[in-house]
Amino acid sequence: MQSTLDKSNIHSEELEALLKEREEGNVDFLLVDVREDMEYKMGHIKGVDLLLPTSSFGQWAQKFAEENKDKTVIFTCRTGNRSGQVQHIFKQHGLDRMINHAGGIVSYRGEIEK
Repeated sequence: MQSTLDKSNIHSEELEALLKEREEGNVDFLLVDVREDMEYKMGHIKGVDLLLPTSSFGQWAQKFAEENKDKTVIFTCRTGNRSGQVQHIFKQHGLDRMINHAGGIVSYRGEIEK
């Protein structure tokens, strides 16, 4: 399963498997939802660690990068577009362990919380 965390993009089936592996203590990563608060409240992937809206990226990006530079981080959003943009910016600044959830929550078939 660790090889999945070496990718730039993962799909929903892989994310669902990774969340189960994390519950069992086999992998460690941070799952960050970059949608807006209203979207998050309508439903989010069970296991999201942080909500960091893209609209306030400038306010949280630098501190987040400093605090998580050595961690594996998976970004998710509605379709994978915003999370991909966030991931790309961090990768441009040398944070190589940032992963995009391609397809986003609309393609996710695992457990959703409201």
